[in-house]
Amino acid sequence: MTLTEKDSQYLWHPYTQHKTSQAPIAISKGEGALLWDENGKEYIDAIASWWVNPFGHSNKFIADAIYKQLTTLEHVLFGGFTHEPAIKVAERLMEILPKNQQKIFFSDNGSTAVEVAIKVALQYFFNKNEKRTTIIAFENAFHGDTFAAMAASGISFYTQAFQGMFIDVVRIPVPIKGNEQESFDALNNVIQNHNCAGFIFEPLVQGAAGMVMYEPEALATLIKICRENKVLTIADEVMTGFGKTGKTFAMDYVSENPDMICLSKALTGGTIPMAITTFTQEVFDAFYDDDINKALFHGHTFTANPTGCAAALASMDLLQTEEMQANIERINASHLIFQKKIENHSKVFTASTLGVIFVVEIKSDSEESYYGSMRNKLYDFFIEKGVILRPVGNIVYILPPYIMTSEQLEKVYKTIEEAIEMV
Repeated sequence: MTLTEKDSQYLWHPYTQHKTSQAPIAISKGEGALLWDENGKEYIDAIASWWVNPFGHSNKFIADAIYKQLTTLEHVLFGGFTHEPAIKVAERLMEILPKNQQKIFFSDNGSTAVEVAIKVALQYFFNKNEKRTTIIAFENAFHGDTFAAMAASGISFYTQAFQGMFIDVVRIPVPIKGNEQESFDALNNVIQNHNCAGFIFEPLVQGAAGMVMYEPEALATLIKICRENKVLTIADEVMTGFGKTGKTFAMDYVSENPDMICLSKALTGGTIPMAITTFTQEVFDAFYDDDINKALFHGHTFTANPTGCAAALASMDLLQTEEMQANIERINASHLIFQKKIENHSKVFTASTLGVIFVVEIKSDSEESYYGSMRNKLYDFFIEKGVILRPVGNIVYILPPYIMTSEQLEKVYKTIEEAIEMV
C-alpha cells in the first residue's frame, strides 16, 4: 500500500471534507523551499507550509540546535521549575519586541496564544472588580480554532456549528483604504454600548481572509481609541511575526504599541510546535496579588519545552543575519516587479505586496466561496505544475520561505500567470 492509501485508513485531516476531497499528497522529503512526494515529484513550497518555514525545510542550523538541546534536557515541567533556554528566549524577545512588552507566557500554537490573551483580557478586569465581558474583533478575522480564538474569528463556515456557545464578540469593519473612518466610528460605537475588555486584531494583514491589507496609521488610531477607553489591545502576530511584512513584527510599522502580542508559526522555524503571548507590566501586575484566585490558571503540559526554546533561539539567530534580511529585501523587490507586471492584466482585480507577502485577486463573474469551484480549479492547477499555493476563493497569495531562490520564485510567478489565463 502507498502512504496515501494507508492515510485514508486512519487519518483525519484539517479543513477537509473527506467524502469530496482528493486524497492527500504523501510528502517524503523536504529541503530548502522544495518538497518531494512518495513518487519523487518535486514541489515548490510557495506558502512555507502554512507560513511556518521561513528558513526552509530540513534547516541544518535549527536541527543542530535541537539535537544539542535534546542531549542536555529535552523537557521539564514549567510549573514550579524553569530552565536556561526559556530564559534566553525571553531575553532575546525583549530585545526585538516593542519596548512596552515585559512578560512572556508560553503555550503550544497560535490558537492557544490567542486563547491566553483573551482569557487574560477578561480576567484583567475581573481581578479589578470590573464587569467587562465583550471582545472586539475585525470582520472576517481568523484567530484560531480553540473556543475563544474561534469566537473572535469572523469566517462563518468555520464557526457556524457553534453559534450560541461563544463568549461575547462584536465585530467592526477592517480599516482598508477609504474605509478608515467607518472603522473608527464603529469602534467608538461598540465601546460606548458594550462593556469591552479587549480588541484583538491581525496587524496590517488579515491572513486567512485572503491577505487583506490596511495601513499602520489606521491601526494606530484604533489602538489610541482603545487606550483612551481603557480597552486592552491584542496584536495577533502569529502569521505576520518574524519578518513576513518586511520588519521583524508588523507592529514595528505602527506608532502605537499593543498591550499583548501573540506569536507562533515561524517562532521555531517550522520545527516544533510552540507559542508565546507577551504582556505589558501593567497587565501582569493585575494578576500579581496575595489572593491566589487572581493568578492566571492556564497551562500546557509542554509549556516552555526546552527543545522548542532551542529551536526558537536558532530561528531568531537566523532571522537576524545579514543574509536572511537581504533575502527578505530580495523577495520583496521581486514581488513588486511582478505586481507591476500583472496588476493591469484584464483578469486581475487587484494586486498588492507587503514584505514577502504577495497577493492577487482574480476577477470573477460570481461571488467566489472560500472553497468554491475557482479555488479548487486553481489549487489543482498549481499542484499539477509542482507549486504549492492555497488560494482563498479567487485570491492567490505567495508567502515563501526566505531562502527561496530567484529561479524558484520566477517559476511561481509564471505558474500564477498561466493560471490567470486558464480561469
